[in-house]
Amino acid sequence: MTLAFLAALLGAAPAVGVGLERAEANGGRPLLGKRVGLVAHAASVTADGRHAVDVLRGRGVEVRRLFGPEHGLRGTAAAGEKVASGEDAASGLPVISLYGDHTKPRPEDLAGLDVLVVDLQDAGVRFYTYVSTMLLCLEAAAEAGIEFVVLDRPNPLGGARIAGPTRDPAEELPVRPVNTAPGPLVHGLTIGEMARFANARRSPPARLTVVEMTGWKRSMTWADTGRPWVPPSPNLRTAEAALVYPGTCLLEATNVAEGRGTEAPFLLFGAPWLRADPLQTALSASGLRFEPATFVPTPSPAAPEPKYSGERCRGFRIHVSDAGAVRPYAFGLSLLRALRATQPELRWTRDGEWLDTLLGTRSVRRALERDDSLEAILTADRPGLAAFARERKAALLY
Repeated sequence: MTLAFLAALLGAAPAVGVGLERAEANGGRPLLGKRVGLVAHAASVTADGRHAVDVLRGRGVEVRRLFGPEHGLRGTAAAGEKVASGEDAASGLPVISLYGDHTKPRPEDLAGLDVLVVDLQDAGVRFYTYVSTMLLCLEAAAEAGIEFVVLDRPNPLGGARIAGPTRDPAEELPVRPVNTAPGPLVHGLTIGEMARFANARRSPPARLTVVEMTGWKRSMTWADTGRPWVPPSPNLRTAEAALVYPGTCLLEATNVAEGRGTEAPFLLFGAPWLRADPLQTALSASGLRFEPATFVPTPSPAAPEPKYSGERCRGFRIHVSDAGAVRPYAFGLSLLRALRATQPELRWTRDGEWLDTLLGTRSVRRALERDDSLEAILTADRPGLAAFARERKAALLY
């Protein structure tokens, strides 16, 4: 039991209140009297664990239809697993999957609705698909002429970290759910702020309302919010994992296991062939500590086919020693560079195509293959980061 959950049980209010809780405190406004479609998942809950469906209906909001992103409405599907539409057993409401046959609500999906509401806990990095789902929903609501409401939630990386490349033009690299969002890879926006940023660039814009949080500051890591961590996806199980996820998720694009099929996805990494001693010498990252570890990936509903299933892997367990100092994207790049330098067995997945897709650009892989320095790769991003920092100001709410 986390301290945040204990505080919730004891009735202590967290430092940060989310948009869902503010809508509840306002008696269901601005949704009362409207026919509502709700995009939600397992982490769409209050600090005391009540789901958005129940909270809104409890305030008299007419929720007519539910929409589920990757992993489904209740968060049980594995990464990349197609999710079928159907009925939510808990609420009896119809559920339309936005991670199956289609990722954007169709006109018939929105028929009879006055407003589409999004309450999703994002991870603050472009390749986490919930931000793409939100943007596609915003686009669909604008095209349908209905209202679009985002119930805001914290960015677990905080609002000050921005890092990584902006995506290549669509004609150069196909747009996928992992690289749809504008701006750099680590954008430092809440999901509501991202909606504002994208909507300001639409013509015509959607009729957007963001129900803001209370108490959130851009400098906050998750621990500062006082809120319990509810896994927004089956493998992002702790706030500590979310903090390093923009770095260790890049291992998906290699033949190194990123910890799926273990008790600590994205905090454990390794392979049966990994040479730990030279890698440990090469590893260096602000705010992180690396402990040698062995593990055996095991299939589970969250990871049906983990890398090296049933094989003993050598590698490392990552510990966060200073959350404020962690630079997750820079760590991910330094890890890839260290692996390339010390592990002759290292290979790209799909000849590097998946790394390009995750990052939204081919330039980083090419820089790694040229053995460019970490500083050179990060320096190449600086003009885009500076431009984004200026452009995003109008979208900021906190």
